[in-house]
Amino acid sequence: MENHISPALKRYNYLFGETDAVYHEISLKLGLSDSAMKILYTICDNGTSCLLQDICKYSGLSKQTVNSALRKLEAEGIIYLESAGGKNKKVCLTKSGETLAGRTAQKILQAENDIFASWPQEDVQKYLELTETFLLALREKSKSIASI
Repeated sequence: MENHISPALKRYNYLFGETDAVYHEISLKLGLSDSAMKILYTICDNGTSCLLQDICKYSGLSKQTVNSALRKLEAEGIIYLESAGGKNKKVCLTKSGETLAGRTAQKILQAENDIFASWPQEDVQKYLELTETFLLALREKSKSIASI
């Protein structure tokens, strides 16, 4: 198999991997698994509750991983589930969960906000535009990738 990876893609993959590693290190430092942190982060990004399907969609975690992590968080008294109509479930933080989220996921959100606040507004907008353009193009290209 011949390797035709452009220097730009190599750099992108390196930066993406390093960024992911930073989030992993933060999770470890704060005493959480990556999946628990992503769930708390997604809930905090939405307030104090979030639809289960949105956690799967926005966290990038598989449904199986989310359900496994939620069972553990529920057993620890961090979250509880409630019906959101039909088959939908809402994942809510308990008081203990709100405290934990404040010491963990909220700190990451604040750090990210601080980073964006330190950039010129034009750079923030350009970064977001380019990221969205890449996402949309990748989504479109994925349609032409054949299944195995």
